Amino acid sequence: MMPRTRPARRTTARRSACAAALLLAVTALPASTAVAADTASHVEGQLPSGATYMMDVPAAWNGTVLLFSHGYTQAGSPNPAQNGPDATTKALLLEQGYALIGSSYATTGWAVTDAVPDQLATLAAFNDRFGAARRTIAWGRSYGGLVTTAIAERHADRIDGSLSMCGLVHGGVANWNNTLDPVFAIKTLLAPDSDVPLTGLKDQAAATGAADAMTAVVDSAQTTAEGRARIALAAALHNIPVWNQTTQARPAADDWDAQQANQYDAVKGLLKIAAFSRRQEAEVRAGGNMSWNTGVDYAKLLGRSSVRKEVKELYKKAGLSLKADLAALDRAPRVSADPDAVAWMSRTSSFTGELTKPQFSIHTIGDALVPVQTESALRRAVTAAGSASLLRQANVDNAGHCTFSPAEQVAALHTLEDRISTGKWHGTDAESLNSRAAAADSTTPARYVAYRPTPYLRPYDLAHPADGQ
Repeated sequence: MMPRTRPARRTTARRSACAAALLLAVTALPASTAVAADTASHVEGQLPSGATYMMDVPAAWNGTVLLFSHGYTQAGSPNPAQNGPDATTKALLLEQGYALIGSSYATTGWAVTDAVPDQLATLAAFNDRFGAARRTIAWGRSYGGLVTTAIAERHADRIDGSLSMCGLVHGGVANWNNTLDPVFAIKTLLAPDSDVPLTGLKDQAAATGAADAMTAVVDSAQTTAEGRARIALAAALHNIPVWNQTTQARPAADDWDAQQANQYDAVKGLLKIAAFSRRQEAEVRAGGNMSWNTGVDYAKLLGRSSVRKEVKELYKKAGLSLKADLAALDRAPRVSADPDAVAWMSRTSSFTGELTKPQFSIHTIGDALVPVQTESALRRAVTAAGSASLLRQANVDNAGHCTFSPAEQVAALHTLEDRISTGKWHGTDAESLNSRAAAADSTTPARYVAYRPTPYLRPYDLAHPADGQ
């Protein structure tokens, strides 16, 4: 048992000490015993599904529990339970009195059918051990944003609100359609004679081989002006931003070469991470290929892309005909989906847009893995479902996937809590969010910015009956 902690100043040293102390807290309370007011607890356990869970409850619990859904875990990788996005943010929230809980999910990969019930079971286990919370907020990042949104739509009675951070809020079908498009362009324009399959990969070894082959194609293409222009076109079909890693220099608005060089790195990352390996795992779950490009007008898609001007300028510089390459994409044999696989992905991983509790969704504008345009797809669904008043979105001016500061995350959480408490949204503009972030933790950045993403290029949701193959 830990002694009662004194009110603490938010310093890095104090947060580290708090986090370290909590990790040493006791874990053996009986399920029927509530935690005493002067006790901080760290609890780990296992659910009947085999998933593990983690709970941290501070000495002066404020009555709010935060149910954290973690991101995608590659099949075969370690899969520990997680109850927060990072150690610093967790320490800040524990100092403020929040209880933090989360599970590992019973399986890795595209695990939504395990993740949602495991998260709800973790919440039930928390209530059994510590008593019902005054307020429950579901939150998550990356793939965990998809899990969080699924909970928000399908189990709203279990929560009071939700926060998605850099989430796959466009849903599974839209995700895999938009992942197919850039790889289709690469194969068609840069390796038209290749026999590398884009879907229907037999196993992870085949996925690795396909990724390696396409990466070699892209590496070779990057050495010529023509190849670089075509890589930029492929990137544009995924809305890959021109500044997408914090290690990159932010290119000038008309520095087309620097922009393309940044996208080249991201395209290779897409090939290595999602386009083959993660696709293969998801296809096994879905029972077949869940994406298609039959009927897609790639000229129209490019016309809506956030980086279309860069593509046009690079084609002009290379002396290539963009019109001819778009025509080549139109003529190329298309990829058809397995209807049963689409139905599975739609049923488990796509959204109706029907919210009954408030949701706040934040994104970095320089995200190449889950582009900020996914937020446009979410708004499309929520607006069509008549739930727009329950959704607010905000964007952080930073490169990379989920590269939020602790201050930015806590500010988003406080903004959602304010909506839950008052019944009205207050302070969702960039200036107000930055003010909240500075108040939450002045030692880490506050970079919210007024920004409106362009449309998502391949939306699919259950609020639009016309969506389909």
